[in-house]
Amino acid sequence: MIKVLVINSGSSSIKYQLFNMDGEVVLASGVVERIGERHGLHKHRLHRDNDIIESRYEQCVSDHRAGLSRIGTLLRESGAVSELSELCAIGHRVVHGGESFREPSLINSEVLQLIRDRIPLAPLHNPANVMGIEVALQEAPHIPQVAVFDTAFHHSIPAHAYRYALPEWLYTEHSVRRYGFHGTSHRYVAKQAASCLGKPLESLNLITLHLGNGASAAAIAQGQSVDTSMGMTPLEGLIMGSRCGDMDPAIHFYLGRSTGLDYDEIESLLNKESGMKGICGANDMREVHRLADAGEPRARLALDMYCYRIKKYIGAYYAVLGRLDAVVFTGGIGENDAWVREQCCTGLEALGIRLDAEKNAAADRETLDIHRESSSVCLLVIPTNEELEIALQAVSCIN
Repeated sequence: MIKVLVINSGSSSIKYQLFNMDGEVVLASGVVERIGERHGLHKHRLHRDNDIIESRYEQCVSDHRAGLSRIGTLLRESGAVSELSELCAIGHRVVHGGESFREPSLINSEVLQLIRDRIPLAPLHNPANVMGIEVALQEAPHIPQVAVFDTAFHHSIPAHAYRYALPEWLYTEHSVRRYGFHGTSHRYVAKQAASCLGKPLESLNLITLHLGNGASAAAIAQGQSVDTSMGMTPLEGLIMGSRCGDMDPAIHFYLGRSTGLDYDEIESLLNKESGMKGICGANDMREVHRLADAGEPRARLALDMYCYRIKKYIGAYYAVLGRLDAVVFTGGIGENDAWVREQCCTGLEALGIRLDAEKNAAADRETLDIHRESSSVCLLVIPTNEELEIALQAVSCIN
């Protein structure tokens, strides 16, 4: 049995999944939350046959070392592993690899330092990713550990798409360029789309839409990412739960002059108080729908803006690709919100995009096509599985 543990370390949490790669099945999963707080929470799920046995533990988890130790203890106590030495690999999600990492990398001291060096590009994410790696290396030093980067899939984007129209020295000296994110998800659903369509990925042109609290679009030509909506940071592109997406960059200067907000306050405003939350006060799409159904005009505006922005990107990426085989919806909203999918496709019939309303309304979490027979572009709903993709890439890397 090939067992791979996937770790996604955040600033105050550690998410994890344990896979048996022989059948690509989950053996155990969970999350340690509120690390460093007085009342920590550990939710552990043991996957056995068709049953999931969940345990909850509320106790102080002082730091990430204690959290990872707790995870190892529960994996052993629940019978998922007898010892951590059973693991063939540990895969780590790392948000930003900059220009240094185009593929998953076996972690050593040099790789770890390069990830630390990328912290200025992702100050909210990479420090936590580094912390999780450091602790895992100390707790399981003899197990191969692999870093899988959100940015890696987008390294095939050409310079005319990833460069900003700024002075050359900002790129060469300060790495200012578009990197893109959600690459692990875009890669996974692109491969699943190829399997669903029964065609080689290298023959397909796709637009993949990862729609969750964070959201991004990708244009994929013959299996390679050629453009994506997020930029140097995850703030650019589509409207998100609390992020503004595309906006006039001069607004930053205007806000500084007219409101007195400093750089940090403006950054927090655009990342944490904008998007759907800024428009209507709610960043959970279910709550936005509830407010809109109750007649709240700001919620209706938020929904209209959200879908309009996605539709603009579909049109733009169709132009980039020149030929389109499929549009793929994924992520919590993309997989579950039939209304959003319908609004994003309505009016695009001239592009060969024709949604089947009945199929769309009936879609569940299984891979499903939602297009009419007359549609020249396939419309697919594909559940993403970033953890499985990380495990697959970790195995490929150590092999």
